[in-house]
Amino acid sequence: MNSTELISLIALLEDDDREIVTHVEGKLLELGAEVIPVLENQWEFSKDVTHQQRIENVIHRIQFRKLKEEFKVWLHSEDQDLLHGVYLIAKYRFPILDKQTLSNEIDKIRMDIWLEMQYDFTPFEKTRIINYVMYQVNAYKGNTDNYHDPSNSFINQVLESKRGNPIMLAVVYMLVAQRLNLPIFGVNLPQHFVLAYKEVEADPDFNNRFNQVQKALNPKEGTVLFYINAFNGGAIFSKLNLEQFLKQISIEAKVEFFEPCSNLDIVKRVLRNLTGAYEKLAKTQKQKEIQELLFLLGEPDISHFDNITGVDDYPSEEE
Repeated sequence: MNSTELISLIALLEDDDREIVTHVEGKLLELGAEVIPVLENQWEFSKDVTHQQRIENVIHRIQFRKLKEEFKVWLHSEDQDLLHGVYLIAKYRFPILDKQTLSNEIDKIRMDIWLEMQYDFTPFEKTRIINYVMYQVNAYKGNTDNYHDPSNSFINQVLESKRGNPIMLAVVYMLVAQRLNLPIFGVNLPQHFVLAYKEVEADPDFNNRFNQVQKALNPKEGTVLFYINAFNGGAIFSKLNLEQFLKQISIEAKVEFFEPCSNLDIVKRVLRNLTGAYEKLAKTQKQKEIQELLFLLGEPDISHFDNITGVDDYPSEEE
């Protein structure tokens, strides 16, 4: 289809006949992402609000279809890279987001920490350096004023505003720590998300970080030295504190609440929080689309969230 034909087709989105509009939308969806620049150009020239809204809808549907394909590729990748996973989530709201920009921001924090770090520091001392740079130098903080705002689930907005919810602040913390080769991992704690500093014995055959991470995810491997609350200034606490928290919220203590979780678990939990945020704003269509992404990632029941893996409550002071 040449450009003239494409422009004529887009013009039909202005038609009053819903059947014609539906047919045109279907054709444009078939053509895919390559027509987006023309759609955007025609949106600028259009004087009709309804026409503009229909063009916006087609662009979003094309981008969302492409995003689902990207999530499928990520799901079946070997390492399910965490940065790429949360980058894809952010692309739902910011389709032309540049991943390298995110990586550069994380590297800036890593470099600030590296300059303060010494080789012979203990794990506790290394964590205190991360906390100093993250929460004092860079002023990261839990978004207590707008805890359920969708922006808390988009890593680009968290990096920009330095405000986020427990899991996204933990993601930033993790990404920085792991670029420093520090064994800090996410823990899928009920109603809150924390981090674990877990040392795993190095294997001469395991030069690949992916293999080291796989070992860390095994409860029988290594030792969790302590836990970190990224939402509360990097506060360090013990397994006993976790046990007390679970007792406080009347949840039976299980092994998985004390051990690192996978990147897939983290990405799904970010999506659950985003679903909850859109539900609170009555953004039904956005909520439905995020649930589609959860279903694509293997969520067995996208209509129900339990108190273990579902939407995070606002954490109490004790957490």
